[in-house]
Amino acid sequence: MELFWYIVLMTMLAVYVILDGYDFGAGIIHLFFSKTEKDKKAITNAIGPFWDANEVWLIASGGVLFFAFPTLYASSFSGFYLPLMMILWLLIFRAIGLELRGQVHNKMWEAIWDKAFGISSLLLALFFGVALGNIVRGVNLGGVVDGVSTHEAHYFFLPLWNPSFSPHSEELGVIDWFTLLLGIISVVALTIHGANWIIYKTNSDLNEKLKKVVFYLNFVLLALVIISIAIWHIIDPEPFRNFITDPWLAIFPIITLTGLFGLFKVKSFKKHGVGFVYSSLFLFGGLTSTVASIFPKVLPSTNNINPDLTLYNVAAHEYGLNVGVYWFVIAAVLVAAYMFIQYKVFNGKMDDVGYGEH
Repeated sequence: MELFWYIVLMTMLAVYVILDGYDFGAGIIHLFFSKTEKDKKAITNAIGPFWDANEVWLIASGGVLFFAFPTLYASSFSGFYLPLMMILWLLIFRAIGLELRGQVHNKMWEAIWDKAFGISSLLLALFFGVALGNIVRGVNLGGVVDGVSTHEAHYFFLPLWNPSFSPHSEELGVIDWFTLLLGIISVVALTIHGANWIIYKTNSDLNEKLKKVVFYLNFVLLALVIISIAIWHIIDPEPFRNFITDPWLAIFPIITLTGLFGLFKVKSFKKHGVGFVYSSLFLFGGLTSTVASIFPKVLPSTNNINPDLTLYNVAAHEYGLNVGVYWFVIAAVLVAAYMFIQYKVFNGKMDDVGYGEH
């Protein structure tokens, strides 16, 4: 049952990254590329009916984490307390940036909330990439100092960064050169993803420009992915051991590369939704490839004193996991019905929605 709930959790997180990811990307596009009021309205119209529902996937993922893997939940929410609070405030500012902008028709008022929406989206994309970097790199479980644990084996706490900015420091920080690299990859990938969503859902004058943005940013993304793979062995001496042991796991890197190289044809796509499919494949493949590389670890330990947190030593009791399956089936049916209705109602282009206008 641990494996079942692990797959459920990872699937929910992947859905969140794909759905709320295009919201973050749209915010970044809004920040850097929307020059006219018409462009700004096109972007907010594209995500307006969806962004708040997309965020529910993050809340639901947290609920599954709390239910199925309580030790991991307790460890992560205490250790990453500071960045989690920052993410919470960024989510709030992104939301109120969308909702308050149209309340007062004043250029200064609108400019303030435009910046709140755009900067929050940019930082959220960065922080979620940094979070993935922390999971890959691991943390100092137990707060080991000079070979002695200062806390319980599953407990840790991280400042935002350490003076050395190194992923090999005994006293790690949330941000170092490795986690920052993954954060930058996240920003670039989600910018591409958001641009593809805007192209898919609008007939904006921005669309031709955004196709060029996607094309050129894809070269940057390819270079960053190659660099991250090349230096991965600095963090983990055997980063590909799971793929060698279980060759079928290669399906996930193949999905990643399919999405990445498919995006180079963005200028020739006749159907506007094809680019969004390819960027979704890249995000799904990238996340699942990373998770598969560290499996069954869910939070590696950077010291030799306390063991890694794995799928099996952080799970709840078997009875609770079994009972939860029945409730999960009901919830899955309701969510599927809701999403079907939502995307059916808001099918097609969104240029005339008029989101946020008062």
